[in-house]
Amino acid sequence: MGLRELKKERTRLAILDAAIDLFLEQGYESTTVEQIAGAVEISPRTFFRYFTSKDHLVLWFHDHGEEIMLETLRSRPSDEPPFTTLMHAVRAVLNDMRDSTSADAQRFLKLRRLLEDHPHLIGLSVARGADTERRLAELIAARRGTDPDEDQLCHLIVAYAVATMRVGFECPRRDSTVEEVIARMSETIALAERSLRPGWDL
Repeated sequence: MGLRELKKERTRLAILDAAIDLFLEQGYESTTVEQIAGAVEISPRTFFRYFTSKDHLVLWFHDHGEEIMLETLRSRPSDEPPFTTLMHAVRAVLNDMRDSTSADAQRFLKLRRLLEDHPHLIGLSVARGADTERRLAELIAARRGTDPDEDQLCHLIVAYAVATMRVGFECPRRDSTVEEVIARMSETIALAERSLRPGWDL
């Protein structure tokens, strides 16, 4: 990462951190883009160079995870079973979490708390998740040489993988450290892999 890109990344994270803290302190609805921009001493116009809206901030972790999963899927062998490929993508997200800084971990936990404190934001997350599933299904269908609009199996494969992630992140639902979330997620992946008959996704 060059100096220019590094500066942009630092600004992006500064905006994100300021926004999350404001959301938690005074509420999501009560926080304006102007307040977020003011907290990091930038203009609202500059804010919109990094994020399209307040909602975009809330979905930061989701966007980051999707990027990792899509990149992993594109890099896996073409003859690998689809569900195996998706589990590698899920593990790539976990590996990114393991390699994250303490600041990254705090962002993840704060965003999780924000969603729990503001149930209406869950709808944004669910809608964003549906977009991710569609993109993943398109890649799985391409690997299978099928049409994603006709191939129900590719959508079912993705649904199982996404459900594995969701259960790992949310069950049991309690305050957790990032390390606990990673360990629980790893256990859930292992459970999913041993619960399915080899070849079911071919």
